[in-house]
Amino acid sequence: MDLTKAFATFQRTVDADIDQVKLARERRDAFKRALKGEPGVLEVFGSGSLARSTQLKPVHDVDLIAVFDAAVHPEWGQVGDSSAEALEVVREMVKRLLGDNEGTVAELVRLAKPRDRAVKCFIDPPEQDDAFTVDVMPVLRQADNTLLVPSKRKRYWSTADPENLIAQVEERQQEWSHFRPTVRVLKQWRHGVPTKVKSLVMEVLALKCLPTDKTRPLALRAFFTAAAVEVNYGVVDPARHCGAIQPDLDTEVLRTALESARDIAEKACAAAADGDSDGAALLWRELFGDDFPAPEEKSSGTAVGPFLYVPRPVVDAPQG
Repeated sequence: MDLTKAFATFQRTVDADIDQVKLARERRDAFKRALKGEPGVLEVFGSGSLARSTQLKPVHDVDLIAVFDAAVHPEWGQVGDSSAEALEVVREMVKRLLGDNEGTVAELVRLAKPRDRAVKCFIDPPEQDDAFTVDVMPVLRQADNTLLVPSKRKRYWSTADPENLIAQVEERQQEWSHFRPTVRVLKQWRHGVPTKVKSLVMEVLALKCLPTDKTRPLALRAFFTAAAVEVNYGVVDPARHCGAIQPDLDTEVLRTALESARDIAEKACAAAADGDSDGAALLWRELFGDDFPAPEEKSSGTAVGPFLYVPRPVVDAPQG
């Protein structure tokens, strides 16, 4: 079996549908065009996984950052009610520009609801499962180019640097064309870990542990080996402003899953090195699930079984 083709086939099952991604970007761009023309808005740019091209399917939300002029809003950035006030400014702005009945730029948004740090704008009916939303976060840019982001709940503005993460992912992608696709594979893999693992945890681990100078099988083996150790030190904001990515992460459960994945990846790479590509494919299938292609049965004309390798029961696999 051609493992390169098998990984390419598997990747297509992980990646979001291109039309879905295109629609998400069109909706994001509609917000950008509308907000950029507003007085007091200096910049509008995408954030989140779509901006980094590490999104999984289905794509049902988009993150957008609107940089406001601190001279126009001198009270913003201070402890107190200014966080809630900033979110309300954005809510009113979105309603006026993009409201479904009265938008002056486009009739797109059914409901704009301030949350803790951003205004969640529903394009689909809010009661719909996986309703498509655009989250717009008002921020102020600081002298060192970092951002001040509001928290309505804490009545406080904190420093963040989402552009740092975007740049780091872009840099890795320039080094290795499989970086972003492999991050998506790892995000998909986390769904089989028997505890909640935020997708950003896997992306940050990938920045630290996924090499960019190997084939995909060898890179994955190296990732699981390194990440099983790295996770013990905590997974924190790579820009070192926001602390732990997921404070409630069950590190022990994730480490055990990574170790299990490491063991399977090691066997798969060993099988491939021995020329047993079918056996290797079955091991990757054990690791990533049934979407990873199985080897074709060989028509030997005898009663010999199709594969030499018998995978472990699925119940033992970390990905479920």
